[in-house]
Amino acid sequence: MASGCWVIVGGAYGDEGKGKIISYIALKKKPSIAVRGGVGPNAGHTVIYRGKTLKLRMLPCAVVNEKTELLLGAGVLVDPDVFFKEVQDTGSRFRTKVDRNCAIIEKRHVEMDREGHLKDVIGTTGTGTGPANADRILRVGKLAKDDERMRDYLGNVSLRINSALDRDEPVIVEGTQGALLSLYHGDYPYVTSKDVSASGICSDVGVGPKRVSEVVVVFKSFITRVGSGPLEGELSREETVKRGWQEFGSVTGRLRRAAPFNFKLARESVTLNSATQIGITKLDALFPESSHMREFDRLPKDARAFVDEIESELSTPVVYIGTGPDAEDIIERKVVSREW
Repeated sequence: MASGCWVIVGGAYGDEGKGKIISYIALKKKPSIAVRGGVGPNAGHTVIYRGKTLKLRMLPCAVVNEKTELLLGAGVLVDPDVFFKEVQDTGSRFRTKVDRNCAIIEKRHVEMDREGHLKDVIGTTGTGTGPANADRILRVGKLAKDDERMRDYLGNVSLRINSALDRDEPVIVEGTQGALLSLYHGDYPYVTSKDVSASGICSDVGVGPKRVSEVVVVFKSFITRVGSGPLEGELSREETVKRGWQEFGSVTGRLRRAAPFNFKLARESVTLNSATQIGITKLDALFPESSHMREFDRLPKDARAFVDEIESELSTPVVYIGTGPDAEDIIERKVVSREW
């Protein structure tokens, strides 16, 4: 991986397959640091590598690279129970740090998140993130540095990242959910509890805009959404199953709502995030003949045409194409300079 800071975010309503793209980049480009921004354990990322499935809600997906240091930025909400379990399950104890200013999700936050407006109207995940963020804004929430359990994991994440960048070390900044769920730029009130665009994620981890080298925005070959809120072109449950697009949320287990790829929303997301590259996942769900392929020229003609249309419509190169569940089921294309 070239030195510099790569920011990787979701381009829609979450569930785009960011975990797959991030884990692939971590394995192939070998970043020294991967840092997670975003909200907290309400967002799950699934990584499949060498036959093992990891469902991560706290740790960066770059955990698959055993030489990468794993950090949680100050903007991330930490549920200690979830965090400690993931650290134990992945054996990452000695390469994981949490910013001392991360806020802690307490039991009362989870209870508040599982009743009333948030549950019944917004359809939140019930993980306590919204109430915990509210307490943080009110300046009454507990921080990681106030929690004795977190003592051995504390660090100054912004300082660590910027020091690494000063030494020309490669860094991945990992977003959660999708830009269209941003508190400020999404379909309010059917949004998450903070900004999850590329700018918001950089703020979470303490990286300034001049330090960013690449912004990779990840889309799925169709759109899914969990919870309430608008979804243009939404398919019936029967049609979703017929097309083989049925998916279940990695945190809630709920069936995801589905719709065809939306170029208008994708253009908005590319603009909002200042995307320099695009990743597309689950191409094999649209074009089964492309399953597990790792060379673009071997893809079916209609699959190549779909990728070319995305590039043309979004004026941004599609560099990463997912063709199967494993982290290495990816086609990586060279970025070719062209006039858009």
